[in-house]
Amino acid sequence: MRQVGRPLTIEDVEIDRPRPFEVLVEVAATGLCHSDLRFLEGSFSHPLPTVLGHEVAGVVTEIGAEVTAVRPGDHVVMSISVSCGECAQCAAGRTHLCLDKEHTRRPPDQPQRLSVGGLPVNQFLDLSGFAEEVLVHESAVVGIDTEIPFHHAALLGCGVATGLGAALNTAKVEEGDIVAVIGCGGVGLSAIQGARIAGAARIIAVDPLASRLDLARRLGATDVVDATHTDPLAEVSGLLAGIGVDHVIEAVGRVETIEQGFAMTRRGGTVTVVGLVPEGSSVTIPTDELFYERKLQGSVMGSNDFKVDVPRYIEMYRDRRLDLAHMITERIRLDEINEGFESMVAGRSPRIVIEFG
Repeated sequence: MRQVGRPLTIEDVEIDRPRPFEVLVEVAATGLCHSDLRFLEGSFSHPLPTVLGHEVAGVVTEIGAEVTAVRPGDHVVMSISVSCGECAQCAAGRTHLCLDKEHTRRPPDQPQRLSVGGLPVNQFLDLSGFAEEVLVHESAVVGIDTEIPFHHAALLGCGVATGLGAALNTAKVEEGDIVAVIGCGGVGLSAIQGARIAGAARIIAVDPLASRLDLARRLGATDVVDATHTDPLAEVSGLLAGIGVDHVIEAVGRVETIEQGFAMTRRGGTVTVVGLVPEGSSVTIPTDELFYERKLQGSVMGSNDFKVDVPRYIEMYRDRRLDLAHMITERIRLDEINEGFESMVAGRSPRIVIEFG
C-alpha cells in the first residue's frame, strides 16, 4: 500500500534475517479482513508504504536466538496481539492490551524487518501478511497441528478469534441468553458461532445482505433481520415482544448501528462493539438508560490471550462446534487481491482467503 484509496501493488520487498526473539514464516494462507480495507480506504491512518494483511498461517522456516515458542518446520497461526510479556496487562493475562508493544519491535535506529531499495517499509500491525514471508516477534505466533488446513487456520488469527472471543470472552454470553449480532461479515458470523457455542437460547442476525443472513442461519442464528427492508430495532422488538436482548454484538463499526444496538438491549443488557469505528467518531446514548444498568463496552481482538485461546478454538473446530469451512466464501491468489477487496466491498464474500504456493 503506497497510497490511500489506490489499488495495492505487487512488488519485491526485502526481508531481513531473524534477530533475537524473531521468527521467519513462509506464508501459506492469509485472510482478507475488513480492517485491512478500513486502512486502505483511509478510515484509519498508518505510515506508508506498508504491506497490509494480518490474518496469517504458515510454516516456520528460521528462528532467531532466544526463541523458545516454536522451531523450524512448525505450523503456526499469527496474531496482531504481540505482547512484551512483562507489563501489568500481560501479567494479568490481558496480552491483547499490552502496554509495551514497542518492546517487540526493532528500534528505529536499526535496520527494519522490511525494506525496498534500502528504504524501510512499515510493518502493518506487526505482521504484514499479504506476502510470501513474514518476519515477526515470537509472541505473534502460536503452533498448531499439521493436519489443520492452512486456509482454515488463518481465520483464527483475526476474524474468528475476534468474533468468537467477543461472545465468549468480552460479552461472556451465558446459556439461555438472547443475543443480537449486527453485521454478518467474518467477525459477525464468528460471534454468532460463539453465542451458539455458549448456549444462547436465541441468536438474532442483522444484516442487509440475504446471502450473509443465509450463512448466519447455517452457523447458528435462530432469527434473521434484513436491515434493508425493515427497521432492525422495530423488527427485533417485535420478535421479542418488546423485552429486548441480553447482548448485542456490533460488528459493523458504525455510530448508527452502535446506537441502534444500545436501544435493542433490555435492562441490564450489554452492547459489545467489535467493529472498527472511524477515527474521531462519537456515540450518543441516553444517560437515563444507564440507571437501568445498560452497558456499552469495546472489544479488541476478542479479548484474547492468544496462546491460550487458539488451542481452545482448535478443540472447538475438531469437535465440530466451530465451523471454519463455511466461513470461507472465496479462495484466491495474491495477484487477485484487489479483485478480492472489490468483492468484499460489494458484499459478495464475507471471508476471502489468499493461498500461496
